[in-house]
Amino acid sequence: MTDTNSGISVSEGKANGIFVLPMPIIVEGTCYTEGVDITNSELYAALEEGKAVYTSQPAPGEVTELWDRILADHAEEVVYIPMSSSLSSSCDTAKKLALEYGGKVHVVDNRRISVTQRTSVYDALHLSRQGIDGVSIKALLEKSAFDASIYICVDTLKFLKKSGRVTAAAASLATALNLHPILNIRGGKLDAQCVVRGDKRVQKTLINLMKVDLEERFRFIYHGEVVLYTAGTFLKEEQAQEWNARVQKAFPNYQVTYSELSCSIACHVGYNTKAIAMAIKNR
Repeated sequence: MTDTNSGISVSEGKANGIFVLPMPIIVEGTCYTEGVDITNSELYAALEEGKAVYTSQPAPGEVTELWDRILADHAEEVVYIPMSSSLSSSCDTAKKLALEYGGKVHVVDNRRISVTQRTSVYDALHLSRQGIDGVSIKALLEKSAFDASIYICVDTLKFLKKSGRVTAAAASLATALNLHPILNIRGGKLDAQCVVRGDKRVQKTLINLMKVDLEERFRFIYHGEVVLYTAGTFLKEEQAQEWNARVQKAFPNYQVTYSELSCSIACHVGYNTKAIAMAIKNR
């Protein structure tokens, strides 16, 4: 089980034997459910129009209701993989709720989000089908928490400004100078990597950062053990296709897959964000 922060939709999860908890998205005070009554395109439109957009963690009752249903009808235990505890309180909330389930619910905190979280979910699915129990799956996933990285570049700082991550002055200066901050997510922490001017340099920098990771941090890992992703919140589909094609050309020995960032992430980073990510498979 996971949430839509992973980029796995409810329908994709259902098709693959994964239970997915949709995240709440609040637009102008109205609460929507990701992938149910709000799409990425609708969210981008709301952001473009300057509407007040926020995220929230699922209500505890929604989490336990899904656990109860899984345990009653589908399985003897639940492995739940929410987004990193370093980025949201939903993981810690789930851990507290799981204490009431007598060891039948295993909440994994392997400090991942988005496409790296997605990899963990499919790793867990593979391991469970090999007959590995929930306690062992949780231990394996948490042990490999740092075997992944994400580099992400926002098109504008105004959405990070709204969430209080940057000041209004810094956001205005960056816009005036055509500066784009590149952030990294590693071990669940969001940190500034560098600042780049111009979109072409942004793409080149993102690719070079990933090359350094693969050639240095993970130089002893065979490329077949690595999942390589592009991701984004592009307004036009062809932009996503072009970004994925450029990364695929730069990494011919890998199969590069594009994944749209979830609505809950897009609320913070805005539209036309691009990212590159990798994770080592546990399968």
